[in-house]
Amino acid sequence: MNRQLRRYLKASLRDVWVLVRESHISLLLFASVVLLGGLALRTWYVWPDTGQHLSYAEAAYATFTLIFLETSLRFPQAWHLQILFFLIPIVGLSLIANGVMRFGVMLFNKQTRREEWQVAIASTYSGHVIVCGLGRDGYRVVEQLLKFGEDVVGIERNEKGQFLDAIRGLRVPIIISDARRPGALSKAGVERATAVVICTEDDLVNLTIALEARELNPGIRVVMRMFDAELARKMEKVFGIHAAFSTSALAAPALAAAATRTDITYSFYVDGTLLNVGEVPIQPGSPLVGREIAALEREFDISVILYKGQQYVDLHPNPQICLQAGDTIVVFASLDALNRLHKCNRASGP
Repeated sequence: MNRQLRRYLKASLRDVWVLVRESHISLLLFASVVLLGGLALRTWYVWPDTGQHLSYAEAAYATFTLIFLETSLRFPQAWHLQILFFLIPIVGLSLIANGVMRFGVMLFNKQTRREEWQVAIASTYSGHVIVCGLGRDGYRVVEQLLKFGEDVVGIERNEKGQFLDAIRGLRVPIIISDARRPGALSKAGVERATAVVICTEDDLVNLTIALEARELNPGIRVVMRMFDAELARKMEKVFGIHAAFSTSALAAPALAAAATRTDITYSFYVDGTLLNVGEVPIQPGSPLVGREIAALEREFDISVILYKGQQYVDLHPNPQICLQAGDTIVVFASLDALNRLHKCNRASGP
């Protein structure tokens, strides 16, 4: 049995239990009609031909069928049993219309109870990551986490969010609620989660959610987006947030790199030092052709983290690999080192 099927079955059982709790009064009254009606028939009803009483099982079954006007019993002569024969269907059908039928519809039609079903699915997750705020950034975070093989539960307060359908298409349960509300994080299973990523567009909201998550699960890893770089640093120190990323600080390196002639894939700061990941296709006639990776790393003070040749891709390239035209290397380096490498790569070009 695969994991998705196990989760579906577990969620279905939880959903049934939730529905039973929500409809327990109607279900109990319906059961009481069957049981008490059976007791009354067991006590008072006798077969006209034989004069024998019904067994309790026969009487309970007869009451159940009588509710649906399909009983096999003959209509009695005693006035109190006649009243019972009319009363049981009226009460039973009323209870069915009021609660039992509604229970059945809600149980089998998940679309009418989408949010409750999402909560039921989320309840089966453990060791997962909760993403609060499913806008553009939240959607990208969800996609990346799924690529990393993580289980994800989302929380979004806007039920008409642009990316919700796309995220549901990835089979990610979504809790429609403000993550600051009592119970919202618990519905997403924060007590069982390993991390929470908070990426709404309000720093105060993000901080409130982070503190709530930490209160419910002191050991959870908290990662949040903040627009104020200084506030992000203080949050990490004062509140013990594992990672607070400033949107402006993350965007600045990418914007600066885009303004250069260097092909930079990604940039970020580490203790104030700007580091970059760049892709370098080896040009025909380039001085880099025939050079070993180890020699390049020493000369340009870079780290080659990926080599793509004509036949294969290597995430841990052998330092003795000689570069050929058409090869591609991905390097980790400062902006200055990348600039020097790119200039050298095209020095012999047109």
